[in-house]
Amino acid sequence: MRNTKSFNYIEKAGDVLVELFHTVGLFVVGGTVVWSAVHAYIGIMHQSHAGLDDILLLFIYLELGAMIGIYFKTHRLPVRFLIYIAITALTRLLAIDIKTLPNESIITLTIAIFILTLAELVLRFGNMKFSRENEDGDC
Repeated sequence: MRNTKSFNYIEKAGDVLVELFHTVGLFVVGGTVVWSAVHAYIGIMHQSHAGLDDILLLFIYLELGAMIGIYFKTHRLPVRFLIYIAITALTRLLAIDIKTLPNESIITLTIAIFILTLAELVLRFGNMKFSRENEDGDC
């Protein structure tokens, strides 16, 4: 019986340490995203205007911040936000470098964006069809 109490204590201590690690890690990642976003925004403000690439970069930071906030509140990683970030990043790459990219790269990026869009559609459909009513709707 004494071993069981020791094991329960160790298990609880491990749970607390894992929760502490997650919380500290989220603050570090969140702080890094905010710091990077502010740095990028200051760089944009020093220019005479913001380009499409700058605006899409700010959207990426916004989506990263939202994803971290949702994970912090729910302890669930919203996969859909990762897909949104990937679509925005690929769109940014395509929009900025389209003049210098070979045709194969343009086609590959376009197909990748299409596949990610289909993945988002599948996640939404699966969530509507198979999720329980008490869940918050994010995958």
